Amino acid sequence: MTSSGSGSDRPAEPVVRPVGTEPAATPPVEAPDPAPVAETPAPAAASPPPTRPAPPRPRPTPSRASGARGLGLRLESALVRVVLTIGIVAIGVALGAILVSSNVDGWIDGLVVSAVSVLLASIVWSSERR
Repeated sequence: MTSSGSGSDRPAEPVVRPVGTEPAATPPVEAPDPAPVAETPAPAAASPPPTRPAPPRPRPTPSRASGARGLGLRLESALVRVVLTIGIVAIGVALGAILVSSNVDGWIDGLVVSAVSVLLASIVWSSERR
């Protein structure tokens, strides 16, 4: 005897419909626009947990090499400033020559050259403290 009914191990058969008789899809329903809400400030983002600062690095012990390097850096810095100062003088000479050849009064020539020289020198020599 064969058993019929719910105890069978066969899967359920799919429903077959004739072409063109598929159920119509329902259009999605849009929610009505909510009433305008006053803008509220966004909550502050949670700050990350505090971290420990890195331990200070040990200072290098003074040696002959570090002393020589420090002296070399000081000499290099002084040499750079001297070269830049010579360049400022050269710029002043060129500016003065251009102004004189353009028949500018002498006092204007001197004023412009000295103002430009002082400005450039202050830029060069203020970098010593940085």
